[in-house]
Amino acid sequence: MRVDEVMTAAVLVGHGELDALRIRHDVPVPRPGSGELLVRVRAAAVNNTDIWTRHGAYGLPGQPDALAGWRGAVSFPRIQGGDIVGTIAAVGSEVTGDRMGRRVLVDPALYRDESPQAPPVGLLGSEADGGFAQYVVVQAAQAHDMTDSPLSDEELACLPVAYGTAMGMLERVGLRDRETVLVTGASGGVGLALVQLAAARGATVLALTSRAKADQVSAAGAAHVLARDDNDLAARVRSLSPAGLAVVADVAGGPVLEQLLPLLADDGRWVIAGAVAGPVVSFDLRRLYSHNRRLIGSSMHTREHFAELVEIARTGLIRPRIAGRHPLTEMHQAQRQFLEGQHVGKILVRC
Repeated sequence: MRVDEVMTAAVLVGHGELDALRIRHDVPVPRPGSGELLVRVRAAAVNNTDIWTRHGAYGLPGQPDALAGWRGAVSFPRIQGGDIVGTIAAVGSEVTGDRMGRRVLVDPALYRDESPQAPPVGLLGSEADGGFAQYVVVQAAQAHDMTDSPLSDEELACLPVAYGTAMGMLERVGLRDRETVLVTGASGGVGLALVQLAAARGATVLALTSRAKADQVSAAGAAHVLARDDNDLAARVRSLSPAGLAVVADVAGGPVLEQLLPLLADDGRWVIAGAVAGPVVSFDLRRLYSHNRRLIGSSMHTREHFAELVEIARTGLIRPRIAGRHPLTEMHQAQRQFLEGQHVGKILVRC
């Protein structure tokens, strides 16, 4: 496969608004080193982490308003984009040539060590260059063969960050068949993934979202959809799950934690992987320990979690919903659509 010398990429030059994101056509194509692959990107997707990293919205320990990326300082310039599907265009040393031309889905996590349950300590598009470009270099072990998957390139590109995060949440909380799970932020990327993956496990899904998006969330597999602005939200949840919630899968944070924590059953589990409704919360600790409830933080996924997601993608059991498509050169428009928050599903970028 012929590889160009330069490529088009959306390059983040610093924290800021959309003017900090530059479309360039003269970025040198990276070269794979030992144990690496060069992937010709076919599709990528926009995530909250792209926006938050651009804004520097993650804060630092003891400095919640400090400009920082997910793991601290971000090196600029940086090519963002953690959702990557493409074809292998070149291989580095110690990688067999028979992988050339194969369609791959890239695990975007950078792990602490080589163990199957190692936590992520970085992310493509944040701590290393990602997929908002025509080419990206990745570790060979991170590129999973999707040649036989029934999912399209665009559907596959929806999976890594949102569905990987959702898979990590459900695995860490140990969601089981026939349990009742409440999903907050159910119309967002991770939230909709949680609804689909939890329903596929045989769980009864209660989904919290806006009234305008209820039908789409119901179609994704939610047994009951609740309006997040309902004044009687706690009463509604209690009526639908009188024995208490076995699990809450929360990507919103904010006031809902204090409001709904008392509705967890004894030994119930609350897993959280986001704070779009507010990162600093207050709740009564007695409601946690007196009922043996568990509050679990979940950041992305492990290799083992991602491998399970890959198997689902190969069977086509889950079909992601696509809410918008944009060429790479219209990255600003893609992020504007994302920020408007009117969509349900993933916003795709064709590279």
